[in-house]
Parts: sequence; C-alpha cells; structure tokens
Amino acid sequence: MKVVNVVLSGGVGSRLWPLSRKSRPKQYLPIFGGQSLFEKTVIRNSEICNQVMVVGGVDNYQLSRDILKKTATTDYIELVEAAPRNTAAAIAFAALSLPEDAIMLVTPSDHLIGDQEKYNADLSQAVALAKNGDLVTFGLIPSKPETGFGYIEHEGNNVLGFREKPALEQAKAYLSQGNFLWNSGMFCFAAGTYLRELQKYEPEVLKTSKAAMKNAKEGFLPLDLSMEIPSISVDYAVMERSDKIKVIPSNFSWSDMGSFEALFEYYPIGSNERVGENLVLGTGKHVEFIGMEDVVLVETDDAILVLNRKNAQDVKKVYERLEKENPSLLN
Repeated sequence: MKVVNVVLSGGVGSRLWPLSRKSRPKQYLPIFGGQSLFEKTVIRNSEICNQVMVVGGVDNYQLSRDILKKTATTDYIELVEAAPRNTAAAIAFAALSLPEDAIMLVTPSDHLIGDQEKYNADLSQAVALAKNGDLVTFGLIPSKPETGFGYIEHEGNNVLGFREKPALEQAKAYLSQGNFLWNSGMFCFAAGTYLRELQKYEPEVLKTSKAAMKNAKEGFLPLDLSMEIPSISVDYAVMERSDKIKVIPSNFSWSDMGSFEALFEYYPIGSNERVGENLVLGTGKHVEFIGMEDVVLVETDDAILVLNRKNAQDVKKVYERLEKENPSLLN
C-alpha cells in the first residue's frame, strides 16, 4: 500500500522574523541540533510512509531539494507552486498526482514532534481509518490554555465541532471542559476521498487546481492558472464541513514552533541560547541582561529584534508593517 508523506512547505514563518526570511523560511533553519524542521519532518515520517511528496513555493524549492539529498531521500515527488493558494489547493495538487487509493499523510514542514513510538501508533491508527474512507485529523491533548491554536471538540474519535483561536478565558474553559484538543494541522486520508469531498464542498477549487496541474511542467505550476484558484484553507474548505471527519486524540509532544516563545521552551536551561529567563539567537557576541527578564534578543546581519516573550505573537505585525515600509528586510 502506498502511504505518502505530503509535506507542505510553503509558509514563511513571519513570527520568527528576522531569523525566518522569504529566502529561508523557518522550516529550513538548521537551529534544532543542527537539523531543520523540514529535515526532521521527512525523517520522522519515513518510519510509516514509503514515499515523500513536497508541495512548496517557487522561492525555496531548492532548499527542499538540498535537504532531501542530505537525508538520502530518492523516492520523492516535487510540486512547485508559482504563488501560494492556501492548503486546500496545495493538498489537491498532491491528491491529483497520486492513485485514488494512495493514503496521504499531510504534514506541515515546520512542526517539532517527539515521542516517536506514540506518534507512530497514532499514524498507524490514522492510516487504518483513512483506508475506510475517513478524513482524519490529529488533535493534541492540550497542556495549557493556548490562544494561538484552533481547537477541536470531540467525543472519542468523533468530531463535535471546530473552534477558532480563542481568547484566554475561552481557552481556559476549553481546558476545564476536558474534551477539547489543539488542532494540529496534520491530516490523513485517501487521495480519492479528499478529491470527492473537495468536489462536494469547493468544486471551483478542484476545477481550477486540475487546470493548473494539467499545465504544470516538470512539477512547476503555471502562475496565470494558479492565480485563478480560490485561496482557502483545507479546514474551511473540507474539514469543517464534511461528515467523514475523525480525530485522533494524541499525546505525543508537539509544537508548531511558530513563535519565539516556542523556541524559548525548546532550548534547555544552560544552553547558549537560554540566558536566565531570556533568549538570545543569531549572534556570536556575548550578551548580558541586567534587571530584565522574559526578553528575546535576535540579531542577523541586517536587523536586531528585541521583545518581551509575552509579545511573541506580535512579531507578525512587525513583519506585515515591513512588507509595506521596507520589504528588503524580509528577503
């Protein structure tokens, strides 16, 4: 049976600027024990999957190739998007490239996951459900009232509802209720099942994705036809509307590594990056903090960022402002 790890690698990691840039987004930064999150994703999923497919952007496909070469991954398929059209289309490109009965494990390329045995057990369960025609998502058992993730209300493997990123009080209520999971953004389903559900709920996305795929050249999608594809996430397009959804409550360690707060939690006490309750990244200089805690200092060749860890989510606002005022700092 073909089980394909579809690695979505089109994100830019705006909340980790200035480390993360358009030319080298966060998933390609080799700051996790000398490995990147992309590399870790490919290695981790190779224990269950027998093929890799990378769906990524035209700006950084060479970075993916370099890592696949480093990991000696030879059996892979590459789809290069001319412009980002969100995850419903990215997954459609992958599904259209595979046999109908191929099982797709769709994973972002920028997550950090531990507890490999627990992870493999959950993947095996997901593959079994996918073979029966279900659209499977993974929900992480929450450890704190996190406001940066969406939530899934569930009863066993049955999904009762999806919830947007909540305010803090609502997140606390979810945690106390006990049947809410963090939405991991990972999915498992047969290629044919996904395409049929996409046809049911967002036929225009499927139609325009097919047209773009038909005119792709050596895996590179055309810009003009790509821009005709509606930009919508797989959550909105299919997962929150289909009656075929199942969730696997998971307790392997997981982080989307989406902020400097997450990086602070990753680096151990006593590491070069952790200076007391502060975080230092990107500089070879000695740094001292006096009378300051919960501070993040990031230095690159052309930028310095200093922030309170509590404001880690606000880095995205800086990124968005620089897109208008000084876009060269994002490259």
